[in-house]
Amino acid sequence: MFELHERLEQDSMLIGHLNLCQVRLSKDARYPWLILIPERNDIKEIHHLGNADQRLLMQESCQVAQVMEAVLSPDKINVASLGNMVPQLHLHHVARFASDDAWPGPIWGAHPALLESEHELEQKSHQWQQWLSRVEGFVVG
Repeated sequence: MFELHERLEQDSMLIGHLNLCQVRLSKDARYPWLILIPERNDIKEIHHLGNADQRLLMQESCQVAQVMEAVLSPDKINVASLGNMVPQLHLHHVARFASDDAWPGPIWGAHPALLESEHELEQKSHQWQQWLSRVEGFVVG
C-alpha cells in the first residue's frame, strides 16, 4: 500500500492519478503548481526508480508540463525535484510568469504560502481535472 508523506498530504490536494504518479494541486495560491508523486514507497531519488518507472515518470512529467503550457501560456515552467524538507520523491511543476510574486527568482522561500479557501481549491481542482483529461491514463481522484 502506497504511503504519502504527511507534509505532501497537508500542503496539497489530490486531483488524480496517472499510471505511475499521483497528481496533486499545491494549496499555495501564488502560483499554478502541480506535484507528481510516483506511487512507490521508500523512493527518494529518480535514479532509485527502476528503468521503466524512470521513463514513465519523465513521460508523465512532460505530459503535465505540456498541458500547463497549453492552458496557461506561462513564461516558463519550472520542474524541480527537491527533497530537503520532504524526502519522498516528488516533482514540482510550477507555471511561472514575469508578473508573479517571485519572478525571476525561485519560489521557495520568496514569500509565505498564500493558502486558498476550500471552495477555491475545489474549483481549481475541477479545472485541472478537465485539463489533465487530455493526458493518456489520467483518472480523477
